Amino acid sequence: MKNALLAASLLLALPVLPVLAQTVNPNIENITPDSRYTLNNDGTVTDNDTDLMWMQCSEGQTWEPNGGAGNCTGTATPHTWDAALALANGKTFAGHSDWRLPDIKELASLVAEDRYDPAINSAIFPAPPSSSFWSGSPYANNSNYSWSVDFTFGDAYYNNRNSSPRVRLVRSAQ
Repeated sequence: MKNALLAASLLLALPVLPVLAQTVNPNIENITPDSRYTLNNDGTVTDNDTDLMWMQCSEGQTWEPNGGAGNCTGTATPHTWDAALALANGKTFAGHSDWRLPDIKELASLVAEDRYDPAINSAIFPAPPSSSFWSGSPYANNSNYSWSVDFTFGDAYYNNRNSSPRVRLVRSAQ
């Protein structure tokens, strides 16, 4: 009996961790279907609607090819806006050195309105964090702020440049 009480009390002391899974609403049109994208099999994907090439992993994550879409491992790292701009400047990945922060419209084009937590096509952008991501667009009313998109629900808003959203880089597909 004493052992059963000890085991029960240990179980109650363990933290309850939520099961994190993307939620898809079947009643909302999927505007970011897999067919919209071309996988380049090098950690990049081309959006055929916008003619932009995106890094599939967020900065801080590592691309691991395994056929198909591959996978992103590790943790997306937070950056201030100035650090995000510096990170993009001169970044070389998949044979390209013209990576940059997307403008707010480009970044918002990745929002999958039929899903949340995260609000992005996770088959194309594997292991995406439900976090805010920087755009390269300054906020016109206050030079201490720039635009970002929170991919938990897909909302765009301005953020203090000293805060630390994540970064996903883009380039023209040419």
